[in-house]
Amino acid sequence: MQDSIGKSQQGGRNMLEDGDIPETDAQERIIPTVCSCHCGGCCVVKAHVKDGIITRIETDDGEEPQLRACLRGRAWRQRVYAPDRIKYPMKRIGARGEGRFEPISWDEALDTIAGELRRIRNTYGPEAILFWGGGGDMGMLQDSGKRMARLLALMDSFVNLYWGIASFEGGVFADMSTFGTYWTGSTRDDLLNSRLILMWGWDPSVTIQDTNTAWYLAQAREAGVRIISVDPRFTSSTATFAHQWIPIWPGTDAAMLIAMANVIITKNLHDQAFLDKYTVGFDKFKEYVMGQEDGVPKTPEWAEPITGVPAETIRNLAHEYAKTKPSALIAGIGPGRSAYGEQYHRAAITLSAMTGNIGIPGGSSGSRSWGTVGLLQIGPGMKIPKSPARDKPVQPKNKLPNRATAPFGHGTVNSCLLNDALLKGRAGGYPADHKLMYINNSNVLNQWPNTGKTVAAFKNLEFIVVEEQFMTPTARFADILLPSTTFLEQCDLVMGAQMPPNYGYRTKVIEPLGECKSQLDIASALAERLGIADFNDKSADEWVEQMLQSSYVTDIPALREKGFQKITLPEPHVAFRKQIEDPDNNPFPTPSGKIEIYSQVIADMNKPDLPPIPKYIESWESRNDPLRAKYPLQLITTHTRRRAHTQFDNIPWLRELDPHSVGMNSTDAEARSIKDGDMVRVFNDRGQIIIPVKIIETIRPGVVDIPQGAWYAPDENGIDRGGCCNVLTLDRPSPGWAWPTNTALVQIEKA
Repeated sequence: MQDSIGKSQQGGRNMLEDGDIPETDAQERIIPTVCSCHCGGCCVVKAHVKDGIITRIETDDGEEPQLRACLRGRAWRQRVYAPDRIKYPMKRIGARGEGRFEPISWDEALDTIAGELRRIRNTYGPEAILFWGGGGDMGMLQDSGKRMARLLALMDSFVNLYWGIASFEGGVFADMSTFGTYWTGSTRDDLLNSRLILMWGWDPSVTIQDTNTAWYLAQAREAGVRIISVDPRFTSSTATFAHQWIPIWPGTDAAMLIAMANVIITKNLHDQAFLDKYTVGFDKFKEYVMGQEDGVPKTPEWAEPITGVPAETIRNLAHEYAKTKPSALIAGIGPGRSAYGEQYHRAAITLSAMTGNIGIPGGSSGSRSWGTVGLLQIGPGMKIPKSPARDKPVQPKNKLPNRATAPFGHGTVNSCLLNDALLKGRAGGYPADHKLMYINNSNVLNQWPNTGKTVAAFKNLEFIVVEEQFMTPTARFADILLPSTTFLEQCDLVMGAQMPPNYGYRTKVIEPLGECKSQLDIASALAERLGIADFNDKSADEWVEQMLQSSYVTDIPALREKGFQKITLPEPHVAFRKQIEDPDNNPFPTPSGKIEIYSQVIADMNKPDLPPIPKYIESWESRNDPLRAKYPLQLITTHTRRRAHTQFDNIPWLRELDPHSVGMNSTDAEARSIKDGDMVRVFNDRGQIIIPVKIIETIRPGVVDIPQGAWYAPDENGIDRGGCCNVLTLDRPSPGWAWPTNTALVQIEKA
């Protein structure tokens, strides 16, 4: 197959383009499977296969609600057969980061890795080995490096020191401290019960965040539901669904929410009966909002110069939100990826509680924009059986610091501080000196803030192993590079984050290209080298079959044949409905059993910049930071329809669709004599990138947007030509451990 694909490529272009697709004939098979590439979606993909080659990809055309793949899902054929696909094990022959490798055998690769794992462990101890798994092709069996993590645990070399979610750690902090649980979302079909939807920093037509979110928003708008968007950008979702756009300065969302609370309290529009029955601490929040605490009433006039939103607009929105019930305040996770992002999330939850919209059809918890997949994790489990039960990670003795409570992770270091920990180790107050890093399908170097510092940290390690499909910026730093399969080349099971939910059965559509192996196969082969004989006794198909035995799926053969199964709920799931309808028998899982607007857990942390009630705290690198005299533009790092984080960045179809650029308002461009399409230098004290500029009117003046995920590509002078936004971001977590990737000041000039 490798030869046939190679002969079909000319000039790096896959000649199996859609215009050249042969007609379906008796020799061609259509194999259904499911794409789930770390966007929250779980979409049907129908692969046309002839002579062992995927010739075409279609998506769902069946009964509603269809699970239709987006542009990324439809581009998978070009990704599988990309000319830069890694197909053989390789070892580094140049300086780390140069990307110079030579092919080696699997035996040499595995022997080298096993030898280095033993050497590092015996020389420095188990904590010297750092494992890092990524999302990528999200699956239940072969995902996030679960298999390799278990292998390292079995050889007593897995120390789980790190915790924290890059996407929405501020939201997790708010959820856990206010509700006591991570699962705070209603199903998307409940939006049809709303009378008003506030899309706050939320662009689901691009980010997906559940396969049919946009479909339900479209139905809601057609049914007459009013939709309002609060966002620094006029997004695709705003243009498609919203009746009103309210632009806001980045990092000031909590101020606007708190000013809305002031209006609601002043006009006596809050639901005091709900607050008395289901919450604790509203009185303390009220004292802050009304100015009794600090002498500063948090009025719309107070918020206007902070947020850039006219006081009258804030006042009108507060009135409309409080008087329209049920209303769904959908708090997107983008505003929470900022300095003090946890305050935005806690303020949104508090506003939902003040209006009595929690736990009712058509309302919302005001929490993160998703978090419903836990429904399927309650009851019949989806856990992979373990054999034997020896896989207990080595854990540090000290407990997780400064987080209210956590559903994931038991480490001691927030993952945003990874660079610092790699560079400083124990001498810098961290619990380990890492020497070896095993990276499983994760583009860490590209996605961690402060890329220059990440480069230095990677160069500080003795040995790096990377499992990957392409020569990503992270892969370029590997000592041993292992070729991994795509989801179309392996068997797996997936479960969509969307609700109503579905299971997806991933049949192996084609044989792996070259010598690519799955995560399970790589871990199993390495286990043999390490003398762990009882690591794995099943094929991927057998594991999936065993997992399904404990799932909600009742007809496994039908699932395998169709590729997916939708789970039909009798009615929309409403988060916290039981707690609201029957609080005596269903308390919230918080210390008080209620929604904690005031959190004693946070108060006990005794951190001045982490108050126990939601407050607006001005961030570093804000519009009022003295640094703005040097770097006057606020940078946000949004998502783009062409990538799922860093995935698909190298796919020509998607590059042509949406060329990477920095988005800039014409007012800012004219002040710098910059024209559309000019090459510009975007820079601050952390680094600089050179990319094209796109002049737009759909972003606030003073704000620029570099979509995250573009691959870091430094030139001979160290200037990034790939447009990696994290060259400019700061690796300093918020007090509630939110990643501040939307908090940075930059300057732009012609290159």
